[in-house]
Amino acid sequence: MSNQLQHIAICGNIGSGKTTLAEKLSKHYGWTALFESVEHNPYLRDFYQDMSKWSFHLQIFFLNSRFKQVNQIRETRRPTIQDRTIYEDAYIFAANLRQNGFMSERDYESYKDIFESMMQFVQPPDLLIYLKADIPKLVSQIEKRGRDFEYAIRIDYLMSLNARYEEWISSYKLGKLLVIDVNKIDFVGNTDDFSSIVGRIDLEVNSLFG
Repeated sequence: MSNQLQHIAICGNIGSGKTTLAEKLSKHYGWTALFESVEHNPYLRDFYQDMSKWSFHLQIFFLNSRFKQVNQIRETRRPTIQDRTIYEDAYIFAANLRQNGFMSERDYESYKDIFESMMQFVQPPDLLIYLKADIPKLVSQIEKRGRDFEYAIRIDYLMSLNARYEEWISSYKLGKLLVIDVNKIDFVGNTDDFSSIVGRIDLEVNSLFG
């Protein structure tokens, strides 16, 4: 299977479990894993303290990081699982910041222009996995991982992101999509839950390349 599959991506709101699932799937299938730059992001901590001041800087950093990842995936031609997609940066996070007044119209238009230029060189993932999670699940996961700068995340911010995710996923047509509702499963502590996810991924991949 992995000889045919090249780019798998996991998308979902903050705290949905993307990084953990990417790690587990990478180990299970022997895929290369590319993670979101969190610990080494020079703007993230400042952003959660003052979203209006740092939103453009943060989103440009993420956009550039994701663009480099996409190029790396295509150049290496190895099966790779990516933690979050370049589409989320633009359609979910930047758009949400603009809608909620945390990014100016001027900065948002500049951001969109850069994003659209990049899209000419970006191919969508072979398989997109969306982790669907409600607010209580997200809050629980965020609290559990204990990143101090994330304590400033507001519930209404998570809610608006979730609304944008549902809208984006409902119209996603770029490639194969697998939606996994993680609200009532524990793919870390329950091996049956993880095996169920693996089984669903196998079915999707077989339908692509079988």
